Amino acid sequence: MAKELNEMSNEELWKLFPIILTDYDPEWPSVYAKQKAILKNLIGKNICRIRHIGSTSVPGLKAKPTIDILMEINETTDITEMSEKLKNNGWILNDRPQQHAPHLLFLKGYTLDGFENEVFHLHVRYVGDWDEIHFRNSLVNHSETAKEYAELKSVLANKFRNDRDGYTEAKTDFIKKITATARGK
Repeated sequence: MAKELNEMSNEELWKLFPIILTDYDPEWPSVYAKQKAILKNLIGKNICRIRHIGSTSVPGLKAKPTIDILMEINETTDITEMSEKLKNNGWILNDRPQQHAPHLLFLKGYTLDGFENEVFHLHVRYVGDWDEIHFRNSLVNHSETAKEYAELKSVLANKFRNDRDGYTEAKTDFIKKITATARGK
């Protein structure tokens, strides 16, 4: 009997979902906009702000074809109810015990056969001044920084094709440096 995704080891998941970078797709903003409308309809008044983050939000940047969404919610939101609504609409809660509500990550587009056509990561948090926005804006506003990041990601995608944690960790210093600069620190 086949395992469920939540029963698989990291190594099994990484083999099923390798790091693959693609050229920028001008459809990514539209894919994001459609999912944003669905989320607004589903979660409603609990949403304060929804924003497109990650590499797919930077025009021209190579990226994993995964749409990252930052959804900021009211502090009065019933987290359990919201999570159930998301799960009932195809989202998978990525259980990260080191991060608790309201810092949740939901995934969509992951199947036992690999990636679906559209893949999403939904980062759910209370309203804040999040690093991801500063990093994204820096890449959008500084083409040389975006080019440097693209080159780094290409090297790391080859090195860590089947190690998502390694890939993410290897980008961390660059991201922190650019974010600190963007914040004026």
